[in-house]
Amino acid sequence: MRVVGIDLSGPSNHKDTVLTVFEQKESHLHFIKWKSNVSDQEILTEIYEQGQLDEVVIGIDAPLSYEDGGGDREGDRLLRKFIVSLGMKPGSIMPPTLNKMVYLTLRGIKLSREIESLNTTYPISIVEVHPGAVIGSRLLKQELEYALNYKHEQAKLAREFIRDWLAEQELRQLPIEIDAKSHSIDACAAALGAWHWKDLSYKPKWIYPAHPPLHPYDYCC
Repeated sequence: MRVVGIDLSGPSNHKDTVLTVFEQKESHLHFIKWKSNVSDQEILTEIYEQGQLDEVVIGIDAPLSYEDGGGDREGDRLLRKFIVSLGMKPGSIMPPTLNKMVYLTLRGIKLSREIESLNTTYPISIVEVHPGAVIGSRLLKQELEYALNYKHEQAKLAREFIRDWLAEQELRQLPIEIDAKSHSIDACAAALGAWHWKDLSYKPKWIYPAHPPLHPYDYCC
């Protein structure tokens, strides 16, 4: 199985979009590659190529649906409540139709449907993932500060800690420079969340099941 984690940005902001690829080997994920500054076509090409080799599981950090009428989806409200219970801040979960989110939502919806249309040899499955919640829900309580701070530009020590922590979660062979930006950390965490969602040996820390046709993908951390 190949596991792909994508930290998506808006359609005009390729530079902050990061894709990571892992291969499951026994009880761990082996790092294969990462790409930053990627377009939709580059993402589709990479997933198509991986889908010719093995089953592909994709965790995407972006809204993959929106609430008809606007505002929070039910999953957004429940996930916000869950992360607040952990001691995390609610502001990282925003309604998909919020002005600052709407272009990201548009890209996430468009890209996920294009991925589904790929004609690959092996099956592809997609889950919406919140990387910050993936990290925060698995850290020890005394380590939560790292989850709260790693996105800050100057918080390299927090990103270094999380990079090492990801290795302890069995994401092996991560390059040292993966901690340079929070977007690459988020792409790895998206892969971790997708792996625990798909592999029956694990389970997500939180999940909101898909409600097709308007909300066609599970939402998890």
